[in-house]
Amino acid sequence: MAKRFIYILGLLVAATALSLGEAGAQEEKETLVLIETSMGKIKVKLYNDTPLHRDNFIKNVKDHLYDGLLFHRVIKQFMIQGGDIHSKDAPADKHLGDGDPDYRIPAEIVYPKHYHKAGALCAARTADEVNPGKESSASQFYIVTGKFFTGMELDKMEKEKGRKFTDEERHSYMLEGGRPDLDGSYTVFGEVVDGMKNVFKIQMVETNAEDDRPLKNVRIKTMKIVDK
Repeated sequence: MAKRFIYILGLLVAATALSLGEAGAQEEKETLVLIETSMGKIKVKLYNDTPLHRDNFIKNVKDHLYDGLLFHRVIKQFMIQGGDIHSKDAPADKHLGDGDPDYRIPAEIVYPKHYHKAGALCAARTADEVNPGKESSASQFYIVTGKFFTGMELDKMEKEKGRKFTDEERHSYMLEGGRPDLDGSYTVFGEVVDGMKNVFKIQMVETNAEDDRPLKNVRIKTMKIVDK
């Protein structure tokens, strides 16, 4: 009888562990969003340890807020930026970049775990002078393209800023590119998992000199949450 009890108890423990493991896996599953643009598709995943930004982005996607908006600011070796809610039907001479919903998202800067590597999905925001808390725009985001850095350049940056890059950061910035000068100042809440070639294609479009706005509109057709 005792052996049978121990055997059953062992099965219960194993089943409980399996159940907890499955629950943990479900909790860790990251949301995927497909961004269909006029220049191709980009798929991003949203980090779970920046939940305010994750949930806000999901809400915007489900509300179709991004559908039809432009990538209104594009800078080579830097990033592509979209999400200005006034950009949908904006004439070619309209200044863009100030269109946001009437709330902001508290900063969720998880550095050095999340940093400005090529493909990082980040929240745009207003300048420190008017936004010392580094709160994020409720709709505007950017995807990093960046540039490649040498080991000597990173060493110099470490001395100047009194920081130490992790091995992962150094590898990314030297071999994949990015913008380490932005680390710790903006919330990084996701990354591109597919379609980076289209991000780079967008960064190469011709822009005006005043606002870095593409001369030919690069539009977000739709965004939707996907399973894989």
